[in-house]
Amino acid sequence: MRAASVLVRAGARSTGYGAVRGLRNLSLALLLAAGAAHAETVTVAALGDSLTQGFGLPQQDGFVPQLQAWLDAHGADVKLINAGVSGDTTAGGLSRVDWTLTPDVQAMIVALGGNDLLRGIEPSVSKANLDGILAKAQAAGVKVLLVGLPGVGNYGPDYKAAFDGMFTELAAKYHVPLYPDFFKGIEEAAGSMAKAGPLMQADGIHPNKQGVADNVAAIGPAVLALVQSVGK
Repeated sequence: MRAASVLVRAGARSTGYGAVRGLRNLSLALLLAAGAAHAETVTVAALGDSLTQGFGLPQQDGFVPQLQAWLDAHGADVKLINAGVSGDTTAGGLSRVDWTLTPDVQAMIVALGGNDLLRGIEPSVSKANLDGILAKAQAAGVKVLLVGLPGVGNYGPDYKAAFDGMFTELAAKYHVPLYPDFFKGIEEAAGSMAKAGPLMQADGIHPNKQGVADNVAAIGPAVLALVQSVGK
């Protein structure tokens, strides 16, 4: 009887130790999993035109490398992919968005429309193209930051209103954040775009290194918020 009692007590101790050990192992596994999730690098594709691509600048001075450096400095674990193509329109962006949205891409900056504006493309056409891009991103479960660009008055007030409005309307339709003006940083630094000459390249269209830095400093918080939204 005494022997049986000893065996029961020993078994209880053994079971209890095993349970505690199991809980400790489980806790360790959960901590490791949480750490791995926290350390996961977020991949963001920047789909755009020459402004995104870094036209006229050494590679390290372009928009994507400077934005990557800004995000790194602010503690973001993120990898930016430069999907900017000089001269691209919204139609070009739509035609290549499928291969931009690779399985590893978790978020996308969409900054297109400048070349549509320069060519006077009907805003309804540009809007349809952007709509297609956003629809594909949504279907892929990819977070988006839509970047706008103010229209110009060259084609009349109706054109400008339609061009400006398409960004707001699409952001509302797809429930994505809108950064209204790619050139916001330069405009704020210079006081107005009319005074932005020192921050632009000789063509008056593309920012120089400092102009890119000003744009990056302005848009950086919006991109950081995009990165932080992944997985939520």
